Amino acid sequence: MSSNDGIKKTLLVAFSLCIVCSVIVSTAAVMLKPTQEVNQALDRKRNILAAAGMMDPGRTVEEQFAQIQTRVVDLRTGRFTDDVDPAEYDQIKASKDPEMSTRLDPKEDIAKIFRREHYALVYLAEDDKGELNRVILPVHGYGLWGTLYGFIALERDANTVAGLGFYQHKETPGLGGEVDNPRWKGLWPGKKVYDDGEVELTVLKGTADPQSANAAYEVDGLAGATLTTRGVSNLVHYWLGDSGFAPFLENLKAGEA
Repeated sequence: MSSNDGIKKTLLVAFSLCIVCSVIVSTAAVMLKPTQEVNQALDRKRNILAAAGMMDPGRTVEEQFAQIQTRVVDLRTGRFTDDVDPAEYDQIKASKDPEMSTRLDPKEDIAKIFRREHYALVYLAEDDKGELNRVILPVHGYGLWGTLYGFIALERDANTVAGLGFYQHKETPGLGGEVDNPRWKGLWPGKKVYDDGEVELTVLKGTADPQSANAAYEVDGLAGATLTTRGVSNLVHYWLGDSGFAPFLENLKAGEA
C-alpha cells in the first residue's frame, strides 16, 4: 500500500469521525434544549424571589412563584400593556433590536446601556389576602468589566427597598464581585428611593454614616471597587428614574397603571 493510500484513509477516518461527533453534539443540543430552557426559567424565578427576600428553602420555587404575577409594562407610557406575551418576551434581546428599543442620548444614559427597550417585564408579589405586597423590577447597567443584570424589589409603597440581587455580571471576584455578598445585599432592605419625587438612593464610595440626615438613602460602597460601585448607583438612578420605572410606579400607586 502506498503512503498516499495511507494518508487518504487517515483523512477519511478523521473526516468521518468529525461528522459523527458533529451529529452527536447537534442531536444532544436539540434534545437538551427544552431542559435548558426549563432550568433557565427556574433560575430566573429563583433570582426574582431572592431579590425580593421571599426565598424559602423549605418550599419549591414554583410553589412560591405562584404568588407572583408577571406583567408587561410599556416604558414609554408607564402603563401595563398586552402588546407582547410575557411568556415569550426576551427583554435583553429586545434592548438590542432597533425596532423594539430606543437609542439613548449619552447624557441621559448614565447606566451605559445604549438602548432602552420599549417593554419591560415586572413582577407583582401578592400577600395571602391577594393584595400587592412587593414590586420586583429588572435592572441592568455597566460596571467595570461588563453589564450587571439583576432585580430590585420595592415594598408596596413603591419607595422602600425590599432587596437587590444580580444574577449575571463580570465583576472581579473579591472586589466588584462583592455585589453577590449576602452582607452587602443585606444593607439594601429598608432603604428609601425617592425624596420629593427625585431618586436619592445612592451607593457611596465609602461607608454610610448611620447618623447622617441622608442615611435612609445611602448604601455602603464596595471596598476597592469604585467603578462597580458607581455602576450600581447609576443603574439604580436610571431605572428608578423618569426614563425607567418612575412613571409606572407613580401610575401603580395611583391605581392608573
